Amino acid sequence: MNIKYAEIGVCGLSCRLCPNYHIRGDSQCGGCKSEGRMKVGCPLITCAVKQRGIEFCWQCPEQENCQKWHERREWGKSHDSFVCYQKLEDNIEFIKSKGISPFVKNQQEKEQLVTAMLDEFNEGRSKSFYCIAATVMDIQELKQAIAQARNESKGMDIKGKAKNIHSIINAIAEKKKYHLKLRK
Repeated sequence: MNIKYAEIGVCGLSCRLCPNYHIRGDSQCGGCKSEGRMKVGCPLITCAVKQRGIEFCWQCPEQENCQKWHERREWGKSHDSFVCYQKLEDNIEFIKSKGISPFVKNQQEKEQLVTAMLDEFNEGRSKSFYCIAATVMDIQELKQAIAQARNESKGMDIKGKAKNIHSIINAIAEKKKYHLKLRK
C-alpha cells in the first residue's frame, strides 16, 4: 500500500506535533505510518493499513461500529500517551469537513512553530511542553507567544528564554483554560 500521509495517524492524531517526531538522530520517528512505526503493534494501524488497505479509520465503511476506534476516541477525551490527544476529535472533524490538504497545511504551520520554539527557547526540557502547546493552541496564539518571547528575551541565556516563553504560554493557557500537561 502506498502511504501518502505518514505524519497523520490512522486515528487522526498529528504526528508533526509529537515529541518523537522532533527527536534529532537515529531514534527520530517519521510518523505513525512511517516504515519504523508500522512494525510496532498499534491495533488501529494493523486493522486499517495492514488488513483493510486504508490510510485512516474514517475511510472505513465500518467506522461507526468500530469498537477499536470508538474506544481510542473515548480514551483520548480524557487521557494522553506520550502524545497529546486533546484535539483528536477536532482533528477528525476538521479533516471530514475541510479535507486532508487544509489539515496538512495547518499542521505544517504548527510544526514550523514547534521547530522555532525548539530552536530558540529549548533548554533541553521543553520539547513535550511545546508540542502540547502547539496541539491545543491555535496558530495565532502560538505566533503571538513566540513574538512576545523573542521581544522580551533579548540578551537572556537559554534558560531565561525558556522560562519566559513558558510564562507567556502558560498565561494564554490559563486565560483560555487550556491544559498543557499530558493527562494520565
